[in-house]
Amino acid sequence: MKDRPKDKTAGAKLAVTAMGVAWGLNWIAARFILETLPPWTMRALGIGLGAVTLFVAAAVSGMPLGIPRGDRLKIVVAGFFNVAAFGAGSAYAQVYGTTARAIVIAYSMPIWSALLARVVLKERLNALTLAALALCLAGLAILILPLARGGFPTGALLALACAWSWAAGTVYLKWARIGAPVLASAAWQVLTGCLMLVIGMFVFEGLPRLWPLPGSVIACIAYNGPIGMGLAYFLWFVAVRRLPTSTASLGTLLVPIVGVLGSTWLVGERPSLTDVIGFACIFAAAASVLLQPKHAT
Repeated sequence: MKDRPKDKTAGAKLAVTAMGVAWGLNWIAARFILETLPPWTMRALGIGLGAVTLFVAAAVSGMPLGIPRGDRLKIVVAGFFNVAAFGAGSAYAQVYGTTARAIVIAYSMPIWSALLARVVLKERLNALTLAALALCLAGLAILILPLARGGFPTGALLALACAWSWAAGTVYLKWARIGAPVLASAAWQVLTGCLMLVIGMFVFEGLPRLWPLPGSVIACIAYNGPIGMGLAYFLWFVAVRRLPTSTASLGTLLVPIVGVLGSTWLVGERPSLTDVIGFACIFAAAASVLLQPKHAT
């Protein structure tokens, strides 16, 4: 019986790791899809497929999908911050900037999440987490300061807005204490976010044009929806419920590592020496959090 909490924590950290890989590769898939589909359409389609994946998983596992009346508005709010705002902003961040920088700036989210959780949730920041925050801040400074010489670009601003939105959604989930099962909560949040994105698609882009599409783009969409959105969001919500916000959030710094390496190998982007130093700082921050033996409750 005493080992169960440790087992749950270990499982949650494993979920964070798997989510990091899935989401990191998802940025690369999104980059390829954006060469053919506009941002709102791309996100509405991918997140829609992710929602279908989660509802099918719930049906297969026999998980009830009912949401208590008192949690329904909470689901809508969380769906906006975690899914709709982040999804649209991250797509446009890639349109107006490089994938590598968009990923790294967007995943400064743990900084804002940990600080917001300290204020809202009264979570403690232990020495190791503070060191990770310092490393993350150093890495972001190294990456962003060169951009400031020519004025802060649109892509970077949008990526930073994504970080703030996701941080707010992460802390809100911990504060709201939604009582529904994790899978049901994830499914409804993703579906809610999808509906918001569909509205945005019709407003800003009109009717979608989904055919004909190259086979490579179809393959990217097949990954983007069920795995990059459906599975990854489920793993994220599992981590948020079972770990302190600072630990769960900082664990997501694995995503930019995977994404940057993927953008180098698959997209052809070539990070500078400054970029490499910044990425190394962020990787050290992620590793120090994921490998810590204990966490503050």
